[in-house]
Amino acid sequence: MSAEGTRRRYDSLRRTAQAMETRAEIAQAARRLFVARGWTATTVRDVAREAGVSVPTVYSVYGNKAGLTRALADAVGLSADPSRQLAELETPGATPEQQLAVMAAFDRRLYEDAGDIIVPLREAARTEPELAALYRDSRARAAETRVAVFSSWPAGTLRPGLDVPTAADIYAALCNIDVYTTLTTERGWSPDRVEHWWAEALPRELLNSPMADRPLAASDR
Repeated sequence: MSAEGTRRRYDSLRRTAQAMETRAEIAQAARRLFVARGWTATTVRDVAREAGVSVPTVYSVYGNKAGLTRALADAVGLSADPSRQLAELETPGATPEQQLAVMAAFDRRLYEDAGDIIVPLREAARTEPELAALYRDSRARAAETRVAVFSSWPAGTLRPGLDVPTAADIYAALCNIDVYTTLTTERGWSPDRVEHWWAEALPRELLNSPMADRPLAASDR
C-alpha cells in the first residue's frame, strides 16, 4: 500500500474511533443527567452541554429526545461489555457450568457498574412510553441470550423435567438487580461473593450434573 493509501486508511480509522468516542461521551452524559434529574427534566441541549458537544452532534448521533433512549442503552452496554460475554460464551470447549459462570460475571458487571441507571430506568418506565419500550427490549434481549445458550446444550444437560423456557425463568429469578442489591446493600456481600454464589447456585438449580448436588460452601451460606 502506498504512503497515501496508508494515510487515508489511518484517517478513516481515526474518524471511526472519534465517532465512537463521541457516541460514548454522549451516552455517559445522558446517563448522568437521567440519574440526577430524571427523564422528563433531561433535554437534548442539556445532554450536549454535559457531553461537551454541539446540539446538532447529539441529533446526528441519536436523533430527537426519544432517540436518547438508545444513549441510555449504550451507557448500560458500555458498562457490562457484551462483546466480552459473547467471546467467553463461544470459547471452544466451554462447559455449561463455565458458560453459566460467564453469564453470572456479565450480570455482576452490569449491576455493579450500571445499577444506578437500571433501577431508576425501571421506575421511570412505568410512566414514560419510550423508557418502557427500552426496558422491555433490554429484558427481552437478556432472555434471548439465555434461551440461546441453554438451547445450544446437548439433550439431558438440564435437570430432568426442566425445559429451556423454565430454565431461563429460574435464571432470571436468581440473577437480577433486586437480588444483587439486597445482597450487596442490605446483607453486606461483596460483588465477588455474589458472582461466586451465582456461579455455584445456577448449576445446582439448572444442570443435571454432579455439580448440581454439591453442598453449598460455607462462604455462600
